[in-house]
Amino acid sequence: MVEFDTVYDRRNTNCSKWDSIKETYGEDDLLPLWIADMDFKANPPVLKALKDTAEQGILGYSPAPDSLYDAIQHWQKRHHDYSVSKEAILFNSGVVPSLSLAIQAYTKPGDAILIHDPVYPPFAKVVEQNDRKLVRSQLLTEQGHFVMDLTEMEKQIVAENIRLFILCNPHNPGGRVWTKSELEAFGKLCAKYDVLVISDEIHQDLIFAPHVFTTFSNVHPTFKDFSITLTAATKTFNLAGIKNSMIFIENPDLRKKFVAAQERNFQNEINIFGYVGTEAAYQNGDRWLSELLVYLKENIETVNDFLQAELPTVKMMRPEGTYLIWLDFSAYGLTDAQLQKQLIHIGKVVLNPGISFGPKGTQHMRLNVACPKETLFEGLRRIKASFE
Repeated sequence: MVEFDTVYDRRNTNCSKWDSIKETYGEDDLLPLWIADMDFKANPPVLKALKDTAEQGILGYSPAPDSLYDAIQHWQKRHHDYSVSKEAILFNSGVVPSLSLAIQAYTKPGDAILIHDPVYPPFAKVVEQNDRKLVRSQLLTEQGHFVMDLTEMEKQIVAENIRLFILCNPHNPGGRVWTKSELEAFGKLCAKYDVLVISDEIHQDLIFAPHVFTTFSNVHPTFKDFSITLTAATKTFNLAGIKNSMIFIENPDLRKKFVAAQERNFQNEINIFGYVGTEAAYQNGDRWLSELLVYLKENIETVNDFLQAELPTVKMMRPEGTYLIWLDFSAYGLTDAQLQKQLIHIGKVVLNPGISFGPKGTQHMRLNVACPKETLFEGLRRIKASFE
C-alpha cells in the first residue's frame, strides 16, 4: 500500500487535472482536488501490458479479442454476480459518448429525459446538446445521505411524458450505493410507464463495505428488457486516458438500435491500448483494487475527522462508494460565486462547484480524495484557510 503514499508531480505532463488550472482560474499555485481521476500510478501489470504493446512497434487496427470478453465476463460475475453474455457487450470510447449515442438511438429531438439533481454535470449537457428537454428530479436527504423521491418522479414521468431516465449508480457526487430494494422500486416505476433506463455504473467497483453494489439490470430478470448499462475499467484503475468503456445491452432490439447509432457516428472502434489496458486491469486487478479501497476509506475518515475538529461548520456526506465527497458549505451563507472565490483565491484549492451538478448543489462543493495523504492534508489545510 506504500505506493499510494508516493507523491508524483503531474504538472507539465499535459494533465487536465493539474495543467488546466492557470487557464481556468488565472492562478498557477492552486492545489487541484477536483477532476475525478486519481493521483496514483496505475497497477504495474497494466502498465507492463501497455508497454509490451507499444514495444511491438506496429500499432494497426485491432478488434476486441476473445480474451477481453472473457476478462470482462469473469470480472462482472466475480465482483458483481452479474452474468453478462458476450453478445451483449459493446465498446465505445467513454461513458458520456455512449450516453449521447443512447439518447440519439432511443429518443428524438424534443423528447423529455429525466435525471436526478444533483448529479454528474455531463448528464445535463448531453441531454441539452442533443436537443432534448431536460427534466430534473431533486434527490431528498435523509439520515445524512441521498434518497430518490419516487413520488415526485412519477408525477414528472406522467406530466412530461418521460421516455428515458439516466441513472447514476453509484451516485456521483453523493457517493450513494443504491440498494437492491431502492433499485427495484425505481425499476418498477420505470417499467410501469415504459421508461428506458440508462445506468451509468462506472464507479461500480469503488464500494466500501458493508455496502454492496447492484447492477440495475441484474435486480430483476425483466429489467434487462428496458435498460442498458454503461461502465469501464478506467475509473477503477485510473486509466481514463486509454479511452475505452463497455455497454451491456441484453435486449436484442435495444442493442440493434444502439449499434446503428454507433455506425452512423463512426463510434464503433477502440484504440488498441483501450483493449489491452482493460483486459490487463480485469485479469490482474483484484489485489490492487482491494488495497486501493482501504486507502480511500482511510482518506475519507481523515476528511471526516479533520472537519469535525477544525471545520465543524462544513458538513460532509459520507460516501458509501466512489472517491468523491459532497461537502455542504451553506452555513457560511455565501453565494456560489463567493464560495468559489474564497476557496480559489484565499485557500488556493480547487474543488468542483456544487452548483454545476444542478440547482440542489448550491453552496456545496465536491472533493476528490483519490490522492496521497500528504496531498489530502495540504488540501484540507487550504480549505480551512479559506475561511480564516
